[in-house]
Amino acid sequence: MSLDTSPATRLAGLIRDAGSVVALTGAGISVPSGIPDFRSPGTGLWRNVNPMEVAHIDVFRRDPARFWHFYGDRFQTLGDKEPNGAHRALATLERAGLLDAVITQNIDRLHVKAGTRNLIEVHGTIDHSSCVDCGARYPLADVRARQRADDAGVPRCDCGRPLKPDVVLFGDYLPVEALAHADRLAAGADLMLCIGSSLEVYPVAHLPDVSLSAGGQVVIITQGATPFDARAAVRCDGDVVQEMNAVLAALGIDQR
Repeated sequence: MSLDTSPATRLAGLIRDAGSVVALTGAGISVPSGIPDFRSPGTGLWRNVNPMEVAHIDVFRRDPARFWHFYGDRFQTLGDKEPNGAHRALATLERAGLLDAVITQNIDRLHVKAGTRNLIEVHGTIDHSSCVDCGARYPLADVRARQRADDAGVPRCDCGRPLKPDVVLFGDYLPVEALAHADRLAAGADLMLCIGSSLEVYPVAHLPDVSLSAGGQVVIITQGATPFDARAAVRCDGDVVQEMNAVLAALGIDQR
């Protein structure tokens, strides 16, 4: 009788044996939820527009109406998306005590909706927007209403200034505390699951190297090549939902 050496079975074994497991997720984990990634030919978010002309912090400061006309519509549509099986699988692993935390590059709130509790959002979240002048913060539903009510389509603070989504724009600073937290998790992880990320956007892309340098192992679950493929303990290139469901099945855990 031959032993099962499928990627899912090997990954399940690594998860069982690891003292600390951390996940790092990118845009690819949300594609099955109907959210396009940024760079895929023909479907990526930036296929017909230069992000530096609409999604840069300088554009927001100089022309908030232009910024919100393009980016605001996309932020708003994210609010109606639902988590898929890959998001739910990570939440299930966390509840089972087999996953310590999720570090995500995504701003779409889908990990939260799926039930993940220990979440580090290194690029921020669409969940709220803030006034860069007085610091007041407003939830997404309020921001939507303020955008609709403004003649120029710019959601405004009670003080009258344009609101900025609490996400990292091009030219923006990444949240120092979130990055430091992610670094600590990566350094302490016996196993890092890299799911749906090209691992090309820095500084987040250095996190697998942090784990490897500290003696941990890295698993890659994504479609398309990454710089870490040759160093991965397991490499899965199928649909992220199918791959994660196969891992749960190999662990004997029901998706819930």
